[in-house]
Amino acid sequence: MTQQGSSSSNLPYPACQREYEAALLELDPKKLLEHVHTAEETIFNRLQELAQSSDSQDHKAEGQAIEDALASLRILQREKLSFPDWKKE
Repeated sequence: MTQQGSSSSNLPYPACQREYEAALLELDPKKLLEHVHTAEETIFNRLQELAQSSDSQDHKAEGQAIEDALASLRILQREKLSFPDWKKE
C-alpha cells in the first residue's frame, strides 16, 4: 500500500508510517477500518523489532512517534469508526 508521491526516503520511519498515513487519509469507513488494523499490526511488529535492538536516541524518537501514531489511531477509531472510549469515567 503505497501512497502516490511518497517514497521511503521522504519518511523518517517508513517501517510503519506508510500504513499510518493511509489510515489518516482514508475517508471510506470500511477501508478505514482495514487501514487502521494494518497500521496497528505494522506498528506492533516494529515495536517488537525495537524491543530486540539497542536503545539508541533514534529509537527513542521513533518510539515517541509510534506513541503519537497510536494515539491518533485511537481517535480515528473513536470518532470515525464509533469504537467505545475506554478512558471515559
